[in-house]
Amino acid sequence: MLPIGLMMIEQRLIERMISLRGKELGLVKSSNKANSSLIDTMVDFIRNYADHCHHGKEEDILFRELMKKDLSAEHKKIMDELIKEHILGRETTGRLVEANKRYSRGDIKALPIMSLLVDFYPKHIKKEDQKSQIRLTREYYL
Repeated sequence: MLPIGLMMIEQRLIERMISLRGKELGLVKSSNKANSSLIDTMVDFIRNYADHCHHGKEEDILFRELMKKDLSAEHKKIMDELIKEHILGRETTGRLVEANKRYSRGDIKALPIMSLLVDFYPKHIKKEDQKSQIRLTREYYL
């Protein structure tokens, strides 16, 4: 197994959680009602598992070690994009928290914001899987 293998397994778990959230979002759209406690659970998962644990490994181990290598301009660009996406993911999670608070106070206009993470994570994971981490890890084998 490549060193990146465990992180790819983690990505599958994140995809499963996002898929569940996508199903919940379908119910939200059809009923115009959200389950605030489920959203809180999703935020907890995203913050603690996806961001702290998974993105933490990428940023604090993988990317740190890759920065020590003589990366090509293309690979440096990919890594920079992933770091920016991690920041965007954190900001998006914060927006979801605020939207959930607003919704809990009766603001149904907050509902569309609840789809942001469902839209963000599959694209981010696909980029990591197909464009970057595997290629970076194989080329610069850590």
